[in-house]
Amino acid sequence: MSNLSFSTFCNWVKFRHLFLLDSLGKTKNMHLTAQQMNLSQPAVSKMLKEIESLLGFDVFERQPRSMVATNLGEHVIRYAHTTLNDADGFIEQIKSLHKGGHGYLKVGGIFASTSVVLPEAILEIKQRYPLLNVEVVEQTSGNLMKMLEEKTLDLAIGRYSEQGQQQNFDFTPLSPENFCLVVNSSHPLSGREDVSLDQLFEWPWLLYPKGTPIRNRMEESFAKAGVSLPKNIVVTISVQTFLELLQRGPMVGMLPSIMVKPHVESGVLSVLNTPLNLVPEYYGILTRKNEKLIGSALEFANILQYNAQQSLDT
Repeated sequence: MSNLSFSTFCNWVKFRHLFLLDSLGKTKNMHLTAQQMNLSQPAVSKMLKEIESLLGFDVFERQPRSMVATNLGEHVIRYAHTTLNDADGFIEQIKSLHKGGHGYLKVGGIFASTSVVLPEAILEIKQRYPLLNVEVVEQTSGNLMKMLEEKTLDLAIGRYSEQGQQQNFDFTPLSPENFCLVVNSSHPLSGREDVSLDQLFEWPWLLYPKGTPIRNRMEESFAKAGVSLPKNIVVTISVQTFLELLQRGPMVGMLPSIMVKPHVESGVLSVLNTPLNLVPEYYGILTRKNEKLIGSALEFANILQYNAQQSLDT
């Protein structure tokens, strides 16, 4: 390996090198990368060789029809992608501030948080900073943490979904998330005082995909009850599809209580009273490990924590 050092890296590497790595990692094609960079293919090939010479190893394996990242190359490409995303966010922030705005804030949230928690905090911070540009992304906790790692989010509301994530992300708990089993108001189980497990299994179920926190919570509840998961199922990650199927068909579904509350109050959905013990699970603020929030991101996090504490106190 070459005598790679921090000073050598800083003095030599330019953003065009990072763009090349990121582009080639995506396209796996030297010709397409050259087009994107508005350079000739020989010029891009020479630049890549210079990068690999500095690093002391091949970033890409040259194959007849594609450029495939090596094991070490994957780390290099991830760094290039993350750094470019960070630079893009910095530019948008500075442009907004320079024009007299209040900057840019991009937050992510699990589906339950986007129904109440996020909207309340967004309305409050927009009152304080009307020219703050806010972008909201709704995703699973796993995908949100991936976006945090790639620096395409400032912060997220979610929870740990896998072991080991504590090593890369800090978690500040906000509130317990309660779950309930629901059906539409015309379902034969709707309105019953008690519903047995046998009665539940007579109907098709809506489930979240394996590995998602809400699916894990459901599997734990079924395991404690000593029963297997239903066989007649539809699996979807789409909240809209989940709710539409609940409202239109004889489906049973488990959802966060806060998410279904307006649908229950309007009479569209009905909560079932069952023997299943649906244990609440905390969600909270996810941030990159040991990276302090600043500016609007810090103020937004403070609003979230204050609102959560007020809810717990009432």
